[in-house]
Amino acid sequence: MKIRSALSVTWCLAIGLCVVLDPALANDKAQAESLVTQARVTFRDFVNDPNMGWFRDNIQKAKAVLIVPSLVKAGFIFGGSGGSGVLLAEDARRGDVSYPAFYTVGSVTFGLQIGAEVAQVVMLVMTEKGLNSLLTTKVQLGGDVSVAAGPVGVGAQAATADIIQFSRTKGVFGGLTLEGAVVAIRERLNEAYYGRKVLTTDILITRSVHNPHADPLRAEVAKHIR
Repeated sequence: MKIRSALSVTWCLAIGLCVVLDPALANDKAQAESLVTQARVTFRDFVNDPNMGWFRDNIQKAKAVLIVPSLVKAGFIFGGSGGSGVLLAEDARRGDVSYPAFYTVGSVTFGLQIGAEVAQVVMLVMTEKGLNSLLTTKVQLGGDVSVAAGPVGVGAQAATADIIQFSRTKGVFGGLTLEGAVVAIRERLNEAYYGRKVLTTDILITRSVHNPHADPLRAEVAKHIR
């Protein structure tokens, strides 16, 4: 019995070590944690940017915020853009914001374009339709939901859409539009960050999962969206 018990303990420990040392899981968790940390810096950059007056004045009307710390756009004849980010939803009844759900944003464009740029992107989800669309596996901006470039600079005019996109970028493209881009859930990052398989509704709506690592980001967003 003692030998059998010892073997059982050893087997359980071995399984545990395999889970802990799984390179794919460890990489996903590290990537997720890095995205959350970068998202906080990106959000601060937008809030502190003197050209983002409309953003600061209207963020409290948003249902959710999608933060993409680094969206890369590059091309030669055929171009495209892509990056990963986190979505946090506001809950007026609770007076707080959710923990982050992980997403990827990508698009393909055609035409004469040479060069590359990296942009910080923040999308304000202004309607229930916009938020509900992001709870599905993937959504096309400008197709499934309306998207508009956010007003920037002095005298910025009002913008109306399900999702309003802001970007901070410099490069030969001279601007960034995500019309036609696809936003999709990154299930593996969600699983790695919360330690189990989760749905976006678990994170954003029922709030049944938590990770204290994201508390600084949640606090930063809550100061402005509530």
